[in-house]
Amino acid sequence: MTNDLEKAAGLAGRNPVKTPHYCNAGHNALIDLPALPVTEIFPALDVALTNGNAGVLVAPPGAGKTTLVPLHLLGASWRKDRTIILLEPRRLAARAAASRMASLMGEEVGATVGYRMRLENKVSARTRILVVTEGVFARMILDDPDLKDIAAVLFDEFHERSLDADFGLALALDVQAALRPDLKLLVMSATLDGARVGKLLGDAPVLESKGRSFPIDIRYRERKPDERIEDAMARAIRDTLADETGSILAFLPGQREIERTAEALQGRVPADVMIVPLYGALEGRDQDAAIKPPPPGKRKVVLATSIAETSITIDGVRVVIDSGLARLPKFEPATGLTRLETVRASRAAVDQRAGRAGRTEPGIALRLWRAEQTAALEAFAPPEILEADLTGLVLDCAAWGVADPASLAFLDAPPAPAIKEARALLENLGALESNRVTPMGDAMRKLALPARLAHMVLTARERGQAYRAAELAVLLTERGLGGNDIDLDVRLSRFQRERGDRATRARGLAKRLAGNGGAAPEPDSVGRLLIGAYPDRIAKARGNGQFTLANGRGGEVDPATSLAKSPWLVVADLAGRAGRARILAAAEVTEAEIRDALANRIVSGRQVTYDPTRNALQARDATRIGAIALSEKTLPAPTGEEADLGVIAAIRAHGPGILPWSKEATILRRRLAWLHQGLGSPWPAMDDDALIASLDDWLLPFLKGSAQLSQIPGHVLVEGLRSAVPFDLQRKIDTLAPTHFEVPTGSNIPIRYDEGEPVLSVRVQELFGLGMHPAIAGDTIPLLLELLSPAHRPIQITRDLPGFWKGSWADVRSDMRGRYPRHVWPEDPANASPTARAKPRGT
Repeated sequence: MTNDLEKAAGLAGRNPVKTPHYCNAGHNALIDLPALPVTEIFPALDVALTNGNAGVLVAPPGAGKTTLVPLHLLGASWRKDRTIILLEPRRLAARAAASRMASLMGEEVGATVGYRMRLENKVSARTRILVVTEGVFARMILDDPDLKDIAAVLFDEFHERSLDADFGLALALDVQAALRPDLKLLVMSATLDGARVGKLLGDAPVLESKGRSFPIDIRYRERKPDERIEDAMARAIRDTLADETGSILAFLPGQREIERTAEALQGRVPADVMIVPLYGALEGRDQDAAIKPPPPGKRKVVLATSIAETSITIDGVRVVIDSGLARLPKFEPATGLTRLETVRASRAAVDQRAGRAGRTEPGIALRLWRAEQTAALEAFAPPEILEADLTGLVLDCAAWGVADPASLAFLDAPPAPAIKEARALLENLGALESNRVTPMGDAMRKLALPARLAHMVLTARERGQAYRAAELAVLLTERGLGGNDIDLDVRLSRFQRERGDRATRARGLAKRLAGNGGAAPEPDSVGRLLIGAYPDRIAKARGNGQFTLANGRGGEVDPATSLAKSPWLVVADLAGRAGRARILAAAEVTEAEIRDALANRIVSGRQVTYDPTRNALQARDATRIGAIALSEKTLPAPTGEEADLGVIAAIRAHGPGILPWSKEATILRRRLAWLHQGLGSPWPAMDDDALIASLDDWLLPFLKGSAQLSQIPGHVLVEGLRSAVPFDLQRKIDTLAPTHFEVPTGSNIPIRYDEGEPVLSVRVQELFGLGMHPAIAGDTIPLLLELLSPAHRPIQITRDLPGFWKGSWADVRSDMRGRYPRHVWPEDPANASPTARAKPRGT
């Protein structure tokens, strides 16, 4: 097979493929495909997919991979009459790709080429190329593991590494291995580590195509330190419109910045310039209009998020202006919340963005940062699987029969903390039991909603509120519906009145999700509905717009908003890491509704909790839901065993950092961590997770019943950490990882273990006369020497003291003699007498 591939690739390089003609499966007619660069690798692609079942195609923007490869594969003999699936990361790209392919075939979308996405479908019995968004494919394969009518699955723009794409590929590989060895898989991207993906696909061949782009002039224009990105962007756009011809594509991190930039440009650009937004929450027709060429005599400025980075060509654009920023979701397992974080875009992303300027003619890419900052950018954005909420993944894997998602063939394994958090939530929602899907979990999966919202719809169905809950679920998953008010009651009312195509389709989806849920005479409040999704985010007012959530987190709203005056909220979305995170979406709820909905979660009686402001335990006779007290009375602080168990619980919840680490205990922990790093088990690990997992063994037996964590004696932690070491090794701690090193002057210098290796910071004069490099652990582990001047400032770092004496000492000596003339600086320090003092006066 390798020889065939090499032969085909070689032929393609010498004799570019002519414009190919293939049979249109829908009409038995011939069609012509444009001779774009990707057509040159078609012979090698045919060999790869005829002789094997997988391949990787790396082709830059403009090569034609998205539209020409699926059309070419229509004529493959192995396809028979089965369908080719093309996965796209975004709805805009899916519609654009389907439209372009249908146009090349002289058909309307929905005939041979169709598409399917969450709110919109255009398919028919004739469809043989089906373009889908990545989440739709994951649902397809979970519902039909045989994929019996599918010949091939093409993963386009795989470098974006969405969770749905990674999961879809893992499932497809599982199906291919167990059920469908004839299923063809092709991973395509413009920027990708092809060899790594090829290995994941069973050492599949990696094919590379040349691109077709015009020259791009990369320019830099640094934003002022105190200038908002939207102001810098508006200024750059105005200047570019005055100096350059053609349309402009400007990349901004999100909708808010796009709207502010548009406002800043209003009335300040020439009359022939159209300002057009492009982001995910827009109506589909508005997105499609944004990528069409401007009318004759007009220029267009498209203000876009990363939605415009890949898979589409915006006609008429010859200038790209890049903010260099992107907005990425980041899941925090400790809080169960996903926040959007504005970060610097990756090098792959800014290269993709710049490439948009050279698709149809020579172009310009203007970057709003310094040129040297580009080299410091991350190569790629982190894969979503490493940053996302994995609740849906864990539930789908359990339904697939996989208890541990990491056992599937992922390019990057899902993180264990996020998996653990997802399982805990699913068990809490009644969707999982012993890693098996319950009837509730199965019903939640069928709704194709995030787990929390699926649970909300199902529990609301029992009260005849399914449709209202489904409307709310769709509102929360489709950005922009109902506006952006943080009060979800307001947004739901607006959504119910909206008359646009997207809103109409969304309400249709809500009806399908609700099913036959009946109808209640009195509608639930939005807050009561949200309790079914976010029982851990009940929030109690603290005053001035600040709230405490049941999960212990703090949140706040603008004191001027109506929600600030609410005694109780249910929070659907927050932003920020601190204890006063900004509440982005919430609804008012009453205490009576909370007590009715969460009666089984309300705990009454004596309770011991941790107060982080006092770093102490407190006891109360309270009725609580999570961290929120519905009613409470202060009791005397706990003592004895109750206090000890309370301390252990507090550390599990808040980490070992709340303990009063003395200098001695901190140093011992670092020494033991170094021993574990170098020698492994049975030397115990000292990271936070390891210490928390073994609290009952190393700390609990040494506690003395104190409710004040700050009053725990330092020796308690030292004794506890030593007890974690097997008895026969305890006497070796000081030998293998000593606290001090005796230098030739007789001084005992502390050894630091906080740099991943033992470090000795010592004035260089105290090492005179030492011909061997200092070492510990029976002279087997050399110390990293941080040599200091007489003023205790670092002058050299070395792991080879004899080499330093013979080498760079001469330069150091020359410099130091001038700075510190009262100190000894011998020519041969290896044979000089060590000293901790300056020269006597007069010498």
